[in-house]
Amino acid sequence: MEKKLLLGNEAVARGLYEAGVTVVSSYPGTPSTEITEAVTKYDEIYSEWAPNEKVAFEVAFGASLGGARSFCAMKHVGLNVAADPLYTASYIGVNGGMVCAVADDPGMHSSQNEQDNRHYARFASLPCFEPVSAQEAKEMTREAFRLARELQQPVMLRTTTRVSHMRGPVDFDDLPAPQPKVAFKREPGRFVPVPAVACRRHLALDANLEKARQIAEGSRFNVEREPAGQTRLGIIASGVARNYLADALASGGWEDRVRVLELGMTWPLPSEMIAAFLQKCDRVLVLEEGADLLEQDVRALAQRRGLNVRIEGKNENLTGQGEYSTTLVLRRLSAWLDCPC
Repeated sequence: MEKKLLLGNEAVARGLYEAGVTVVSSYPGTPSTEITEAVTKYDEIYSEWAPNEKVAFEVAFGASLGGARSFCAMKHVGLNVAADPLYTASYIGVNGGMVCAVADDPGMHSSQNEQDNRHYARFASLPCFEPVSAQEAKEMTREAFRLARELQQPVMLRTTTRVSHMRGPVDFDDLPAPQPKVAFKREPGRFVPVPAVACRRHLALDANLEKARQIAEGSRFNVEREPAGQTRLGIIASGVARNYLADALASGGWEDRVRVLELGMTWPLPSEMIAAFLQKCDRVLVLEEGADLLEQDVRALAQRRGLNVRIEGKNENLTGQGEYSTTLVLRRLSAWLDCPC
């Protein structure tokens, strides 16, 4: 065991190495580029730059069908280019295991738009992990491959600029024992997605997503933090907002005033865990950078379960535009905690 200071993207590369990945095909684009650059120092991994994101995804997907553990990376707008094979790959599934890393860019530091690719995780039924530290970036990469292999489905690793380019200490773990290669088996009823096949594979995809949901219920990346005192105020945070929330609670001295549910495996939602959390609260604030996806899901879950809890989220301080910060979250929490409603 050793510890090193790594860029978030370098930590993902280390996770690939520890996960036994052998094929990486990516298209460069800030903030994802350094993942594949860092992979080149591992001689055991074949890596390449593809001419575009669609080709990168297809190379990695083809390698996974052949039994390899494969990976591709791109920035957020690149997933639009790769969307065609992405949707079909989720139906067909994988053999060796495949993870696609997508780096979003809130605030458009190096991009032509802001795009929240959690939408794609939902649209394509991809389990999704969102690390918020270099250590989590490595650990979630390994866990994403374990899940991809177990479910035989592609998995998304979603980062943002702040996570990709942050630096933090990372524990290096021992490499796993060499894994036997998964042999390719001809299965026209799976690998040839004509309409009749795709209908059956859609059922299999839905069943796999339910298995992933059950895994999310017990995931070590989804954690409830109980306050020392009694309170009926709750906060649900996902993505990089988890970091800002921790800083804001510490700065305001509010750790004992709220209970917190942190979500690191963010799709599929651990609905039972969230419902149990809501039952302990009268008011819940949802913190998420980007679109109000989690807020809508939590509000819908509360309505379906008949839970009398007030769900709050986006407002004039925390919108779907740009990046969050500790200052913004601190301001939002101060107003929310002092609200007499």
